[in-house]
Amino acid sequence: MEITKETTMGEMLEYDRGIAFVLMNSGMHCVGCPSSVGESLEEACMVHGLDADEVLDEIKDYLENK
Repeated sequence: MEITKETTMGEMLEYDRGIAFVLMNSGMHCVGCPSSVGESLEEACMVHGLDADEVLDEIKDYLENK
């Protein structure tokens, strides 16, 4: 699966639950929130004041090195 800024939080977590750890380390502590499941990575980052490109890079790094 290719993860992009348009990928929803639910899709990412269904693909690999370990991504939740990456998101929480980035400052997204509401990973389990039901409303976050339908948000894209970009939308979730915007709500939390995070740079979506940086978070995406962290996710890709995690997936490449797990």
